[in-house]
Amino acid sequence: MIPVYSDPYGHDPRVDRIATLRSAAADDAPSPLFELAGALLAEGKVEESLLLHARSALAGHDGAQVEYGRMLLFGIGCDPDPQLALGWLAQAESQHHPVASYWLAWVAMGSVLLPRDERMNQRLRVAVNHDHPPALRAAALHYGRRPGAADQRACIQLLDRAASRGDLVAALLLAERLQRGEGCPAQPQAAATWRARLRARQVEPLPPTVAPAPRFEGFPPGHRDPAPLALEDALHPPPARLLSTEPRVAQVDGVLSSDECRLLIAMAILNDPSRGAVVPTLRIDPAQEDLALRVLQLRLARAAQAELAHAEAIQVERRIPGSPDWRHRDYLAPDDLARDHPDAGDRRRTLCVCLHEPDAGGGHEFPFGLLETQAIAGSAVVVDNLMADGHPDPYSMHASIAVERGEQWQATLWLRERRYRPF
Repeated sequence: MIPVYSDPYGHDPRVDRIATLRSAAADDAPSPLFELAGALLAEGKVEESLLLHARSALAGHDGAQVEYGRMLLFGIGCDPDPQLALGWLAQAESQHHPVASYWLAWVAMGSVLLPRDERMNQRLRVAVNHDHPPALRAAALHYGRRPGAADQRACIQLLDRAASRGDLVAALLLAERLQRGEGCPAQPQAAATWRARLRARQVEPLPPTVAPAPRFEGFPPGHRDPAPLALEDALHPPPARLLSTEPRVAQVDGVLSSDECRLLIAMAILNDPSRGAVVPTLRIDPAQEDLALRVLQLRLARAAQAELAHAEAIQVERRIPGSPDWRHRDYLAPDDLARDHPDAGDRRRTLCVCLHEPDAGGGHEFPFGLLETQAIAGSAVVVDNLMADGHPDPYSMHASIAVERGEQWQATLWLRERRYRPF
C-alpha cells in the first residue's frame, strides 16, 4: 500500500480535508455536499455519505443523483432499492449526465428491470462520446471481438482513450495488444511505457493470454468504418459441442476473446487486496462488474442456455502446480440451498471457461464419463448438474486436472434453475 503522508505533529491530511469540506458544505449547497459525500465514501463512512448524496440529489445535482442511484441499486449504506435507483438514474439522464446513461445500459443488460433493446447501445454511445472510462472499455472489447481491421483499430483507440484517463484495466489490456501487435503493428516500446506506468501504481502485467479469434457470423467484408455498436451480439454465442451424455457435458469454443479473458484476470487481480499473491479463488461481486464484464457473462450464460439473471457471482481461480484438485459435484446440499436464494432453485449448470492455458496439465476430468477436457483459452466446458427431471445428477462429479507447469486461470459461472440476481 502506498503510505499516506503524515507530519511530525500528527496531522492527518485526510481529516483536515474532510473538515474543510464540511465547512464548505455548511450552507447545504449541492456541489459542496456532493464533494463531501464522495470524500466520506472514500473513507468508508457509507451511511453518512448516502445521506449527503441524497441531500445533494434532491437539490438537483446530477452527479449526486447518479451516485445516490448507484448506492441504492447495490445497497451501499442502505437496503437495496432498485426501482428507486432507476428513478434517480433516469432523472440524471434527463439532465444529460452520461454516467447515468452508462448505468442504465448496465442494468438493461440483465433484462429484468429494463428491456434489453436498442436503448442500451444508444446509452453506451452517449457515455463513450463523453469519455467515461468504463464505457470506453466496454465498447473497446465489443469491437475487439470483431475481425474487421476498422473494428480492431477502434478497439485500440478506445482502450487508449480509457487508459489515458487513468483506467488501470484498459491500460493492462492495451499493453498486451501493443506488445503482440493485435489490431495494430507491434509496439513493444509503447507497451513497455504503459507497463512502467502500471508498475508505478503497483500493478504487474497480465499473464500472456492469447485465445483463438472468435468466429463472427455474417460479418460484412471490406468495410472501412467500425460496425455499429450492438451489445445484443452477446445473445448469440458460438454453438456448443456435446462431449458426453452421462454426465451431460458440452464444450463451447471461442466464447471469450483474448481481451475478455484478460479482462477477467485483470478484474480479479485488481480486486485482490494482496495484489499478486496466489489466491485460490476470487469472487467478483456484481457491484464490481463493469458493463464489459456483464456482456461477457451474458454470452457465457446464453452458451449454457440460461440468462444472466440466473447466474451467481462469477468466480476467478488461479491454479499452479500443487493446487488442490479434489473431485466434487456442484449441486447444492439442502442446507446450503436454504441459506442462499432457495427461490432460485439449485445449480442447474456449471460453466467453466479457461482464461489462460498452463504450460502443461490443466483441464477437467469427469470420472463417470471417462472424459477429460483440455484447457483452451476462451473455451468453456458446460456441465449439467441436474437430470432432466430436476434431480441432482450424481454422475456430474468432476475435478480440475493438476497443473504440471505454469499457471492456469479459469472462471466459473454457476447457473440456477430460476432468477438469482435482482437485476
